[in-house]
Amino acid sequence: MKMKILIVAGLGLCTALLPSCSKVLDKAPLDSYTDESVWKDMKLAEAFANNIYNVLPTCTYDWGNSINRSFLLSPASDEGFNKFNYAGVRNVLNKGLLSPDNAGSFDIWSKNYHHIQNSNIFLSKIDQVPGDETMRRRIKGEVTFLRAYAYFQLISDYGGVPLVKQPFTLTSDFKVPRSSFDVCAKFVSDELEAAATMLTGINQPKGRINAALALAIKSRLLLYVASPLWNPSNDPAKWTAASVAAKKVIDLNGINLFNGNYADLFTTFNSEVIGMKLSNKQYQWDAFTGVEMMNFPNGYHGWAAFAPTQDLVDAFGMADGKMITHAQSGYNPQQPYANRDPRFYANIIFDGRPTGNPAYFSDRTTNEAQFYEGGYDSDQGYDAWNNSLTRYTFRKYMDTTFNFNTDTQTDRFWILARLGEMYLNYAEAEFQLGHEAEAREYLNRIRTRAGITTPLTESGPALLERIRNERQVELCFEGHRYYDVRRWKIAEVTENRPCRQVYITRNPTTGVKTYVYKTLEERAFKPEHYLLPIPRTEQNRTGMDQNPHYK
Repeated sequence: MKMKILIVAGLGLCTALLPSCSKVLDKAPLDSYTDESVWKDMKLAEAFANNIYNVLPTCTYDWGNSINRSFLLSPASDEGFNKFNYAGVRNVLNKGLLSPDNAGSFDIWSKNYHHIQNSNIFLSKIDQVPGDETMRRRIKGEVTFLRAYAYFQLISDYGGVPLVKQPFTLTSDFKVPRSSFDVCAKFVSDELEAAATMLTGINQPKGRINAALALAIKSRLLLYVASPLWNPSNDPAKWTAASVAAKKVIDLNGINLFNGNYADLFTTFNSEVIGMKLSNKQYQWDAFTGVEMMNFPNGYHGWAAFAPTQDLVDAFGMADGKMITHAQSGYNPQQPYANRDPRFYANIIFDGRPTGNPAYFSDRTTNEAQFYEGGYDSDQGYDAWNNSLTRYTFRKYMDTTFNFNTDTQTDRFWILARLGEMYLNYAEAEFQLGHEAEAREYLNRIRTRAGITTPLTESGPALLERIRNERQVELCFEGHRYYDVRRWKIAEVTENRPCRQVYITRNPTTGVKTYVYKTLEERAFKPEHYLLPIPRTEQNRTGMDQNPHYK
C-alpha cells in the first residue's frame, strides 16, 4: 500500500496547485507525494521532518485544534490568571475538577503521540534515503531531539507512558503498556544525548534544533528526575546527575548571560538564548501578532488575556534584594510598586507604569497604565470587556518598538531554553548536594545581572526558599512555575490558595491611591493533580492503567 504524505515546507503547509483542467489521471498527484518518493529525496525527507517541529511551543496562541501551552501554563499555576478560560483552565484545573473526561484542549496526549509516530516513521526511513551524509546527520539529530522532547512533555504531565519506538502500521498491536517514569526518563536522556552528538559541530540557523538545546533540555529533565515528586528518597546520585548536566551547558562556548536591557532578552536574538521556536503572524486579522495584543492592557486596546496574580507580584523583592516581608525591606504598602527588584519593572505592567510608545496610543492622555477605578485600563476605560481583573498584565515577551494595532511582525520567538535557567538548575542541584556556597554563587550571578548588588547570605531551608523564589521571579511567564510547584511537591499549598487581585481607588482631588487586596478566584488542588489523568478515550481503547486517585 502506498501512502500519500503531505509535505510541509519550513514550518508551514506547502502544497502545489492543481491545474484546473488536464488529463492527469495517470500521473502522480501534484499536491502530495507518495511514501516511496519521499524516502528517495533528502529534501522531501527534510520537509517531512520540518512538520514535527510543531510539537514545540510557540510565542503565539494556537487557535486550531491543538492548544499551544506556552503562555497557557501561567494561569494553570499560581502565577497567572486567564479571564477568558482558554482551554478550560479556569473551569477545570483552577477549580480542582480535573478528570480523565474533561482535560480537553489542555491535554497533549494525542498531539504528542501524533508527532512521535511521524518521528518514528522518519527515523525508520532516513538511513535509506540517498543524499548528503552531513545533511542526513543534521535532520536525524533534529528529529531525535523532537521525539525526545515530545516524550519529555508527556512524562512531565503523566509520569510513565508507553514508549513507542517504531512506527505503527495497520497491523500493529496498539496496546503498548506504560513504562515506568524512570525507564522513560532514561530513554529521553539517552535520546537527547544522542541528538546532541549528531548535532555537535553543525552551525544551525535561528529556530533550528542545536546540540546545546538538546543538552539544556536534558538538564531540565534530570532536575525533574532528582526532585521530590520523582525522587522521594532524595537519592544524591540523581542530584549529582542534574548538577553535571547543568554545568555541562554552562561551560559551553558561545553562551553568555545577556547583560543588556533585561526586557530585551525576550524580544531580541542574543547570546543567552540556547534554543527558540520562531513564530509567524497568525492571520486572524491584519494586525494580530500574538503576545502584544494578548497581553497589553485594555486601555491600549489589548486583551489583557494573561495577567499576573498578586502572589506573583508579591514574590518580587526590593531593589536591595530583600523580600517585601522582611522587616528592613523598606516596603511601603501605600507605594507598593516603588523601589522593587528591577525585574519587576521589566516583567509586569502595573498601575502607573509607563507602557509602550505614546505615539501608538494617541487616544490616551498618558502612556502610564491606569488600573485604578475609572482609569483607562479599568472596567470603566477603553474596551472595558478586556480589562485585567487582577489589575496587572505581563510585560515580558512584549515588543513595544512597533504598533501592534496597525503593524505586523513575523520574527517572534518562544524561548525553549536559556542560560539563566541553567544557572538556576545548577544552583538547586548543588544546594541539594550540600554545596551551598556554589549554589549562592550562581544565584548571585543571576541577581547581579538583574541589578541587585546585595549578595545572598542565607543557608539551609532559607536558602532553598531563595532558590525557589528566584525561579518564580526570573522564569515567570516562561512555562516553568506549573512544573516547579509539582516536582517540589508543594502544589497542594501554592495551588490551594485563592487567586488575588488588587483593587485601586484614586482620590480625584489629591491623587492619593488606596490599595485593597481581594480574592478574585477560589482555587483547589487535589493530590491526584500532580499528574494529568490518562484521557478516558485512551484508557477505554487500550485498557491502560490510570494515574493514582483518578476515577
